[in-house]
Amino acid sequence: MDPALDTWDFSSPLISLWINRFYIYLGFAFGFSLWICFQIVIRKQGFATILAEALSSLNLPVAMINLKDYDPDDRLIEEDEEPFGSTNEEESDTEDHLSSNPVIDVEDLGKIMDHVKKEKREKEQLEGETSAIRSTVKSEASERRAMITPALREALTKQVHAPRERRLLTYILWHESHRCMETTPSLACANKCVFCWRHHTNPVGTEWRWKMDQPEMILKEAIENHQNMIKQFKGVPGVKEERFEEGMTVKHCALSLVGEPIMYPEINKFLKLLHECKISSFLVTNAQFPAEIRDLKPVTQLYVSVDASTKDSLKKIDRPLFRDFWQRFLDSLKALAAKQQRTVYRLTLVKAWNVDELQAYAELVSLGNPDFIEVKGVTYCGESSASSLTMANVPWHEEVVRFVCELVDLIPDYEVACEHEHSNCLLIAHKK
Repeated sequence: MDPALDTWDFSSPLISLWINRFYIYLGFAFGFSLWICFQIVIRKQGFATILAEALSSLNLPVAMINLKDYDPDDRLIEEDEEPFGSTNEEESDTEDHLSSNPVIDVEDLGKIMDHVKKEKREKEQLEGETSAIRSTVKSEASERRAMITPALREALTKQVHAPRERRLLTYILWHESHRCMETTPSLACANKCVFCWRHHTNPVGTEWRWKMDQPEMILKEAIENHQNMIKQFKGVPGVKEERFEEGMTVKHCALSLVGEPIMYPEINKFLKLLHECKISSFLVTNAQFPAEIRDLKPVTQLYVSVDASTKDSLKKIDRPLFRDFWQRFLDSLKALAAKQQRTVYRLTLVKAWNVDELQAYAELVSLGNPDFIEVKGVTYCGESSASSLTMANVPWHEEVVRFVCELVDLIPDYEVACEHEHSNCLLIAHKK
C-alpha cells in the first residue's frame, strides 16, 4: 500500500464527495433530463408553440399555422410573388409582404421587427414635427416679427437719402415737386426685379406676415421726415425762400419708395388719411395683386408696372415669387381697366430683354386701356450679386424714342404727349 495514502482521512465528507464526483455529476444530469421531460409532458408545448404565443402578443399583422394541418398542395406564397430575400429593396419587400401575404416565415421575423420599429420611429418623428409646426404657427399668429431690423433700416436709409437729397435740391430750385413726399407703408415686395435699386435688401413675400404700424403713425412720421429733409436746405445758396416755405407743406404723396404699398392691410385707410389732409396720392403697384387692385379706393393716379409683355420675359426681369404670376399679371391689368380713375402703365425698357416685344405690348395696352403710358429706359444702379444687369442693358434715349414711336403706331388711340431726355423717358397719352 502507498504510504502517501496513509496520510488521507477517508472519513472526511469532502474527501468522499471528491472521490465520488463522477456519480454525483451523473445524478444531476439524469435529474435535469427527467425535469425537462416532465415539463414537456405536463405543458404539451414545444418551442414553436411558445414562439407563436410570443409573436401573437406583439400584435404583428401575421398569422400562425400548424404544419400538422398543412396540405402540400396549398401554396403559402402566390406564384407571382417573390419570397423574402436579401436584396437592396428589403424595406419595400417587407411592406409588400406585410400587406399582401399574412403568412410569415420565422427567418423573416427579424426584418419584420426592424420594419415595425422603423414605422414606430417615423410615426413619432412625424408627430413631433407636426407638433412643432403647430407651435410655430401659433407663435407667429400671436406675435408677428418686425418688417425692418436695425441693420435693414441702416442699409435702406443709405440707399434712400443720397439720391433723394439730390432730387429735392433740384425740386426746390426749379420744380413744384419739392412739395411731393415719397414714402411707402410696406417695405415688402412679391417681386425681385433685376433693376431694383434696393438690391433686394428689403423683405419679400406673397402676403403680409409682419407687425403692422397704424396708418396714422405712418403718415405722421412720413410728414415729419419730409420736413426734416427740407430743413437741411435752409440757407443753401440758390434755394428760394418761398420754395423752402412751400416745401414744408406736403401736397402730394408718391407711394413708390420701396416695396409693394398695396400689400399693406390698411392701405385704404392710409389713402383716406392722405386725402383728408388735402394730399394727393400716386400709388405704384407691381401687378401681382389683382384682388387688392379691385378693392383699392380711388387714388389720384394709379400706376401699374408693366415690365415685360410675355410670360418668359416677365419671369426673367421681375423674378416674381408667385407661381401663377402671369395670370395675376393679366388679371391686374383687367382690374385696372375697370377702375374709374386716372391710370398709368409704367414700362421699363431693359435692352436685349424686353425691347423687341412691341406687338405683345400693344395687346397688353388694349387689355388695361390706361390713360397714360410712361416709357423709360432702365436705370443702372451699380453692380450687385442679386442681379446680372449691366450698363449694356441701359438703352440710349434714341432707342427709347424709337420704341415709343413704333408702339404708338400699333395703338391708334394714343399719341406721344411729352419727352424728357435727361430722364430717358417719354409719356404716351390716350387721345381722350
